[in-house]
Amino acid sequence: MRALMLLKMSEQVGQPPESLFQAMDETIKEIEKTATIIDTNGLLPTADAATKIRVTGGKTTVLDGPFAESRELVGGYALVEVDSYEQAVEAARKIIQVHTDHWPTWEGEAEVRQVMG
Repeated sequence: MRALMLLKMSEQVGQPPESLFQAMDETIKEIEKTATIIDTNGLLPTADAATKIRVTGGKTTVLDGPFAESRELVGGYALVEVDSYEQAVEAARKIIQVHTDHWPTWEGEAEVRQVMG
């Protein structure tokens, strides 16, 4: 089964420390022992490249970033192939932990969603 992990965070915590990137590489290698990572990456801040397209009451609105009013935005993602949903949850927990360990000011959450089909 496939699962999508969305890493949500505030953009107000600044740039990630360099140590996080090396630690993430190591964590991804650890996750790959039990899951196949199809794709994973961080996203640029909403001030650099983000647009929301919303339909409300039949009217379409286009809004370009930054989205300062949002407390937690999707800051990264991972698409994985796993044997069980629990494996996807465990992989997300590891990603959260490496952020906590290497970026003390970081606050956020991971949302894990099973992909249909």
